[in-house]
Parts: sequence; C-alpha cells; structure tokens
Amino acid sequence: MLGAERRQRIMDILGEDGKVYVAKLATEFQVTEETVRRDLEKLERQNLLQRSYGGAVPTEATSADVSFARRRSQNQTSKLQIAEAAHSLIHDGDTIMVDSSTTCQMLLNRLAKKQGITVITNSIRLMYDFRASAFRMVCTGGNFRASSCSLTGPVATRMLAGYHADDTIISCKAIDLAGGLMESNDSESEVKEIMMQQARRVILLVDHSKFDKTALVRFGDIGSLSYLITDREPHEEWKKFLAETKVKLLVC
Repeated sequence: MLGAERRQRIMDILGEDGKVYVAKLATEFQVTEETVRRDLEKLERQNLLQRSYGGAVPTEATSADVSFARRRSQNQTSKLQIAEAAHSLIHDGDTIMVDSSTTCQMLLNRLAKKQGITVITNSIRLMYDFRASAFRMVCTGGNFRASSCSLTGPVATRMLAGYHADDTIISCKAIDLAGGLMESNDSESEVKEIMMQQARRVILLVDHSKFDKTALVRFGDIGSLSYLITDREPHEEWKKFLAETKVKLLVC
C-alpha cells in the first residue's frame, strides 16, 4: 500500500471511529509503528488531524471527515440561511443533483413545496428523509460510507455519468483560492467531480468557516462554479477572483 493510500485510509477510519491508534494501524497496514507516526505527522501538518497519546483524533478544522449527525449540528443558522438563498434558484420541474452534505438536506426541506422536482443523489440519508415527499428521488448504487451515510465508488460515479441535471448543488470541506474545491475523502471527491460535470449550472453552498482552508483531496476549480452562496462577505481578494471567473456570489 502506497503512503497516500495509507493516509486516505487513516482519514476514513478517523471519520468513522473518531480516533485512530498507531499500533492498530501498523498491524492493519503491515508496516512499522514509525511509518504510521510519519503518516500521522504529515496529516497533522496539513491540519487534517491532531496527534494524541498512542494515536490521533480529528481536529475541529473543516478538513476533518466527521459524521453526518455531527455535521448537521454545526453552524445550523448559517446553513439555514444558505439553503434559503439557494432555494430561490430552483424552479418547478427542475432536475438537481445533490451531494450528502447537511446543507443540501436543509435545502431539500425548503424545496418540498415546489412541483415536479427530480433529485439525484448518492445520499442514503436524503433518500430516507424524503421518502414520502413529492420529489422524484433517484439514488446511485455504490459502496456505503457510514460516516457520511452516502454511496461512493465506481458504481456511483458510472450511474451519475449517465444523467444530466439542470443544477448540481454541493458543499465541500474547504475552499481556497490556490487549492480550489477540496474534500477530506477521495471517494466523496470523485462523486462531486462527476456531479459538477453533469449539470448546466453548479451551485456551491459553503459557510464562512470553509474559506481559506485546505483538505486532503482537490476535486474542482472555483471557476467551474455558477454560484457561490455563503453567509458572510469574503475578503476583497475573493470578490475580485470570483468577478474575474464570472462566478456569481450570493451572501445571505
């Protein structure tokens, strides 16, 4: 197993279990504990985790891959405001692709009164929560990720590649002028990348805490966005960049 693959697996375990242990990782990867410690040091330098006695725990930074329930409780007021702003961009009869983010869940709550909406998603949570709604719900297959309650992998991406949508609506773990759009998990990144390719417009929903941060995997260019919706005015460098790349900024 290559170093990058080990570090991705470390982040997956961290997202699911909330802690990783050096000895257990060394056994699983069949490497020395010193090799694992070097992996943890590298991830800590990227602000993806915090080393602790015998292992590591997630940081509170946005690059940590945390559970759906925990994410849903973070920055709720901001997410509701962002969902409200995004709601006005979606019209009766639209087909939308949405990821497994908690902000997209809040958006679907706001869209429930619209007519003829088709929702294509990789989120098991959204499929369950809106099973009795008026939406036409389409779910991918794929590998189940417990931490995000989502489906990923080649089955999911192949299915998404067969659909076209009016809008793809996603969030991300981090957004940076140099680094672009980033996620903490490569399989989730692949899903978002395909979703962005399959829609007429791409709408990014991010609160202020996601700006000028980095995460493990880059999955898209900021210039590929149609709209960026956030809860606070970004600094002037951001405004200039978004204007130059013709990305519409909505601050709610």
